[in-house]
Amino acid sequence: MLRGLSPLDLLRFSAGALRGHRLRAGLTLLGVAIGVASVILLTSLGEGARAYVSGEFAALGTNLLIITPGKNETTGAMPMAGLGVPRDLTLEDMEALRRQVPQIRRIAPLAEGQVRARYGEAAREVLVAGTTAEMAPLRQIRMRLGQYLPAGEARGQRVCVIGSKLQEELFKGDNPVGEFLRLGDERFRVIGVWVPRGVSLGVDLDEVIHVPVAAAMRMYNQSGLFQVMAEVASHEEIDTAQKAVVAVLKERHDGVEDVTVISQGSVIGSFTRILAVLTAALAGIAAVSLTVAGVGIMNVMLVSVSERTREVGLLKAVGVTRAQVVAAFLVEAAILSTCGGLVGLGAGYAGASMLRALYPAVPIAPPPWAAAGAVVVSVSVGLVFGVLPARRAALLDPVAALSRR
Repeated sequence: MLRGLSPLDLLRFSAGALRGHRLRAGLTLLGVAIGVASVILLTSLGEGARAYVSGEFAALGTNLLIITPGKNETTGAMPMAGLGVPRDLTLEDMEALRRQVPQIRRIAPLAEGQVRARYGEAAREVLVAGTTAEMAPLRQIRMRLGQYLPAGEARGQRVCVIGSKLQEELFKGDNPVGEFLRLGDERFRVIGVWVPRGVSLGVDLDEVIHVPVAAAMRMYNQSGLFQVMAEVASHEEIDTAQKAVVAVLKERHDGVEDVTVISQGSVIGSFTRILAVLTAALAGIAAVSLTVAGVGIMNVMLVSVSERTREVGLLKAVGVTRAQVVAAFLVEAAILSTCGGLVGLGAGYAGASMLRALYPAVPIAPPPWAAAGAVVVSVSVGLVFGVLPARRAALLDPVAALSRR
């Protein structure tokens, strides 16, 4: 009685069977590769989106509280300013917070609007934000030319600081410091240009103009602020500061809690949880294609068993056990799924690199768990769906198998 097949014999037997049907094996391998590549690409997009959103909010500064007029009953989302606001959020409110909330290290107002900016023959619509000197350290604004808005009581001066793209478009790249820029019906003297800051939360910061807050409110005929941004001294004091801000403004607004105070961390946390669920859902959708590939492996193996009936009968006639026949066909399925998984892994990483080159602002990269999980699942799918054909081959009667033509 023969001892049967050694592990090396099993590998050679399975590899030889695959070489004998290259087209069929190649198409099956391709199916697995597409499934794995889909998992890698979709999870890369999900992780990239999560990292991009976290980075955008981190660029706002550290330990921030964002105070917006209007009470928003939901949590974890940016409130819509101005909806059902009983009282405006004023500069006096901001000064009260500065005096009465000791945890606040810096605080800056924000009044926004669109106006037409003109210099000579050049003109365009721009976003003009009214604020104070404290916005520079709060938002980590660094200057390329000149200086930022003056400190102290110079809130109503007609001076402005512009983004680098506006320097190129309106001043043709020349030094604009000291020149006068017309914003709407008023003239403002340019006192500085900040270094390029890129896009944040959908706004190109290099196409924005900052002016003193009182000048902006006068320009827009506003009595209230769009927002107040406060920087807390330490992360541990954020919750305390948030409650103190609400208490101070509630007292000033006749006992009505008519503002929404959100922390930077809560917004980042909410977006992170949403995008984590989205990433998992995308991975699940992509995993469906791996299941389809597994069905393909099973069909290929069933055809292979029917075509190699006499071969299986001969193996059993010379002493190969049922367990070894099962192992031979499972090795064949494992080779297909493993090679397909590795090819898909390479294709997925290549695709992620191409997307990262096309969209450099988004840090597209597959999470480690997706790469390892996709390969493990692909091999597991191959083995699971290979069990039925392998058992069918092992149960063949050697005499009946040899007699088939």
